[in-house]
Amino acid sequence: MADFDEELDASGLNEPLPILRAKKALSQLSSGQVLHVITTDPGSVKDFEAFAKQTGNELLESDEGGGKYYFYIRKA
Repeated sequence: MADFDEELDASGLNEPLPILRAKKALSQLSSGQVLHVITTDPGSVKDFEAFAKQTGNELLESDEGGGKYYFYIRKA
């Protein structure tokens, strides 16, 4: 997926910081916009799945490669 409105690089941060930063970034987006998040914390995979369910935002895609994790979240 290449289309997104805002990118957040949370590499090197451990939970819960990637989620907290993503929550803040999403709060500044309009409904329907997409946030691309990059993390290095393996725990962030489950964290972002749970975050999407709890907040009603849509986890469009998650991917992993080269020790990094990529998430695309559409704001509800």
